[in-house]
Amino acid sequence: MNKRDYYEVLGISREAEEAEIKAAYRKLALKYHPDRNPGNKEAEENFKEAAEAYEVLRDGEKRQLYDRFGHEGLAGSGFRGFSGFEDIFSNFGDIFEGVFGFGGSGGRTRARQGKSLRYDLELSLEEAFHGKEAEISFHRLEACATCQGSGAKPGTHPETCGTCQGRGQVIRSQGFFQVSSTCPACHGQGEIISQPCQDCGGGGKTRVEKEIQVKIPAGVDTGSQLRLRGEGESGENGGPPGDLFVVIHVRDHDFFAREDDDLICQIPVSFVQATLGDTLSIPLLGEEDAYEFAIPKGTQPGEIIKVSGKGMTSLRGFRRRGDLYIKIVVKIPKKLNQRQTELLQEFAQIEGLALPEKKKRGKGKGFFKKKGH
Repeated sequence: MNKRDYYEVLGISREAEEAEIKAAYRKLALKYHPDRNPGNKEAEENFKEAAEAYEVLRDGEKRQLYDRFGHEGLAGSGFRGFSGFEDIFSNFGDIFEGVFGFGGSGGRTRARQGKSLRYDLELSLEEAFHGKEAEISFHRLEACATCQGSGAKPGTHPETCGTCQGRGQVIRSQGFFQVSSTCPACHGQGEIISQPCQDCGGGGKTRVEKEIQVKIPAGVDTGSQLRLRGEGESGENGGPPGDLFVVIHVRDHDFFAREDDDLICQIPVSFVQATLGDTLSIPLLGEEDAYEFAIPKGTQPGEIIKVSGKGMTSLRGFRRRGDLYIKIVVKIPKKLNQRQTELLQEFAQIEGLALPEKKKRGKGKGFFKKKGH
């Protein structure tokens, strides 16, 4: 089944700002919330569809990939949608807080996925062509080893919040509805830590440095993302860790320019080579031997020679490499010796060109000489 356009799903323009995107999703999420539509399969599908659209459009990197390549462009980001309602609530619980008691934090016992992280990795064009294994180092929050993530001093335990009785929310009535909000005493955790752990300050997490090996596939380009599941920050209350997104940046090359899977280069030649033809050679990515190619007689300035299959390694599976485009740049000499000048004058005569003779400098009045002086 073909997926609908994410902007159409949320009913927003392609220029929508973050606040507008969130507001549009919140409206749809509350409309199709499963608690409001029990047993309604169509509402469930609309609820999941809206969550998927919001997840992509709220994320700058995913949104850029989607705007450029559509749904297929998200394959490189590792995004596969949501597995179910709990997955949605764990990511967007704040969207529903305080409205009809839906989707609140549910107290400290509720598991929540850890925060995902981003790492920017710079590569040369050669590295992007071949792919590589890179060791990266970054910092993340992990469960405190001293208190095992509880946040409480060893030997003690968190206490149930007396304000919300461990629910993490306080509920008050407004007319016919019950409105819930985050408990101000425990901040939605459902528990109070009276004796916090000294190592993590009661937060349950400590900042550590992590080193991992990342396999970069051949053909990546600037903006490509690698999703490393479980390498983000640790989850809350037994929830799964977040993910690490490695964002690729490919440096500009001195000789080749890149357009998707194709490579472009410029070769300067003299007007004699362009006129009479010649054979030249250039280096190629991924090949030790230089590539020889012929410049036909009468090649015009700006003419492009296409070499199939000698471009960039393709990240897509349907073809192995892109193409190479060689642009011919004809250089006109600024200085000629006497013999070169004579030969060109002779050539001009053969062509029937009437070249202007060089005028001798006289003593007449100049352009700026005032009349009568």
